[in-house]
Amino acid sequence: MATALVIENDPTDDLRRLGEWLTEGGVELRVLRPHAGDALPADLDGYAALVVLGGEQQAYPLTDGSPGAPWFPALEGLLRKAVRQRVPTLAICLGAQLLAVAHAGEVERSPSGPEVGPTVVGKRDAADTDPLFRYVPLMPDVLQWHSDEITELPHGATLLAAATRHPHQAFRLGDRAWGLQFHIECDTAMIADWARDSTLLAELGYDPELVVAACDRAMADLEEVWQPFAIRFAALALGELDDDTPRRSLPLLGH
Repeated sequence: MATALVIENDPTDDLRRLGEWLTEGGVELRVLRPHAGDALPADLDGYAALVVLGGEQQAYPLTDGSPGAPWFPALEGLLRKAVRQRVPTLAICLGAQLLAVAHAGEVERSPSGPEVGPTVVGKRDAADTDPLFRYVPLMPDVLQWHSDEITELPHGATLLAAATRHPHQAFRLGDRAWGLQFHIECDTAMIADWARDSTLLAELGYDPELVVAACDRAMADLEEVWQPFAIRFAALALGELDDDTPRRSLPLLGH
């Protein structure tokens, strides 16, 4: 059985539903928590995939020039190796920002302001030939919770999904590394934890209970889109996804 290396950058953002979906797809998971002292490996030998989760840190240097977290330089090195070695990679929110920065993209505090709660993004034409995004609907439901954004994609990246205020919502580097600015792993309990005493929601003037309720109502629609997406990613890690046959009998919407 193939094993995916999962990097948890923040204890408040774990695998949750995404972990269940990847396991359902036949992939074993090894979770490292560098925030709790776990050391990152020097390479990805023995791993069939890499998953990098989100967190409250920033992907760009702090004011004193130090990285947003002590392990970020090593993690960016792993992300570069993953793209170079064609290891299937899924990077979410902060993870997507680190994927971009590791390849000379740019991330900064969003000039359009934070993005929080359920919304939709729009697929770009390039998504029609993407091995994971080709089956995603034209305007998929997503969950947002970020103050920073990718303002410039790495050279050679393919934009797969966009939105008006925050254009770079999903992208691919090479043929096997995907970055998602939005969250697909969250369940309602995770959102409720984020909303509790949230300075971000207070800054926006949002009622935490209303935000949690809105996210909860979107959970079924999110699962309908992103559970099959995760299963396809697992199939890629297992070597079972044939990029040249887009109509394979993998899970589609509602299945």
